[in-house]
Amino acid sequence: MPQLARRLFVLPPELEGAAQNWLQLGERTPRAARYASSVVLLRDSPTGLETWLGYRPGSSPLGVLAFPGGSLEASDDDAVGWLGPSPQHWAEALGTADVGLARRHVVGAIRELFEETGVLLAGTDQSSTVEATSTHEWMKAREAVAAQEKSFTDVLAKRGLSVRTDLLKPLVNWLSPDFTHRRFNTRYFAATVPINQQPSLLESKGVWGRWVCAKQAIDLRDTPALGDEVAQENTMGLNLGQLLVPGSEIMLEKMAAANGCIAYLSYKRKAHVYQPKLVDEGGILMLEVEAAKTVAGEPQRER
Repeated sequence: MPQLARRLFVLPPELEGAAQNWLQLGERTPRAARYASSVVLLRDSPTGLETWLGYRPGSSPLGVLAFPGGSLEASDDDAVGWLGPSPQHWAEALGTADVGLARRHVVGAIRELFEETGVLLAGTDQSSTVEATSTHEWMKAREAVAAQEKSFTDVLAKRGLSVRTDLLKPLVNWLSPDFTHRRFNTRYFAATVPINQQPSLLESKGVWGRWVCAKQAIDLRDTPALGDEVAQENTMGLNLGQLLVPGSEIMLEKMAAANGCIAYLSYKRKAHVYQPKLVDEGGILMLEVEAAKTVAGEPQRER
């Protein structure tokens, strides 16, 4: 078993009001959490493992800077060509008895990744993936899916494509803190970019996004380097902990400590729900998380 460490994280500025209200009004029933999926894109580089981070306008439960992802949609239940592990297999991997929900999380993860980055985990068979998804036609399809003018499953069916569920690796399950107004129950997955594909921003909504070296981001975590680069009103002058939710920061730490994609993906992960708790540390409100310590380069079992 790994060592569990009590970790404290900065309370993001936009959550301070909700946190104060929660404490003043006393314990009450949390708002229902929406199911969401997020995909951690990975690639190796000379400076270490890199991942794709993007800016999210507003106060997203996934963070101001986050991995591609978002809420599950009703259309994620639609019929779709399916290659790779079955929904039943995914339910077991995600630690849920709800096979339908597990299937929605997988389809939602692949859809959100396509919408936000253009990376498409789909092919005509289990040995192929789509290539050259950076064309104008594919951008139009992404815009249509993002605007819910077309369903993702229709876009795939029209092109004779099936989702490649074997290209996803389950990571962790994070639940938003009880006091927040917008809450997500998010399943995080990992994937590498298929051959001849490159992530890009959605033309209509993309503000900032790029490959970020995990080690460099962690090394500069106490500086506003990344926030200043994004150059938005709610990122300027903020450090990493003020831009990411705790789950994303912890995943970034693990990427920084891993010896490349294969090492990171080979970690054995046990299904477990993580949830930050609101705590008062000497008059300062913070988020507390119990998480496994990471040893660089050593595959380990995470709680």
